[in-house]
Amino acid sequence: MPFRIISVLYTSISLTVSVFRKFFPSNIANPFYTYNDFIAATKYYPTFESSRSLDVQKRELAAYFANVKQETGTLQYIREINRNNVYCDTSRGIPCPAGTKAYYGRGPLQLTWNYNYDAAGKAFNMNLIQNPDQVAQNGVLSWRSSVWFWMQNSNCHTAITQNQGFGATIRAINGGQECGKGSETQPAQNRINYYKDFCSQLGVSPGGNLGCA
Repeated sequence: MPFRIISVLYTSISLTVSVFRKFFPSNIANPFYTYNDFIAATKYYPTFESSRSLDVQKRELAAYFANVKQETGTLQYIREINRNNVYCDTSRGIPCPAGTKAYYGRGPLQLTWNYNYDAAGKAFNMNLIQNPDQVAQNGVLSWRSSVWFWMQNSNCHTAITQNQGFGATIRAINGGQECGKGSETQPAQNRINYYKDFCSQLGVSPGGNLGCA
């Protein structure tokens, strides 16, 4: 059954199971990541992929899932592969009670850093700073963490709806590692390629400012 974002102000596109599976084939994607859980998570953010322009709605859907595809290897990975990195920054006054190496990436956009888990936990009324692995244990919560980051903890949503271009979403998600290098890094180019492919499948032009070199 198609999913439609409910809004009295906007029209909205549909995301069917078949489109979801074209983006993320079931023989590749981890069964943890389900279409139904994604739909349930988006209901917390009714303006997600919703705008006055159908083309902008399609671009946002393509942009979100292009970044998800890069972050998770086509929805294969729930947790970051390398879990030995230290993602603990106490300079903001936020502790790391679960340990300095506990805040590695989890979920569709690989939520990372103690301060992001703290902010997400407060938004969800959950103690994620104490138990960050909840994001990898509950499908709806996992998707919700990524949509929250997209909508409220970064400029990803406005980057697309205000026509800043796809490249701005790369900067917001992993700009320190992938952007400003003089030429497109391979991970950034992967994101661009996925975005262009998803735009093509949705029947919309990708627009400009795709890169972040």
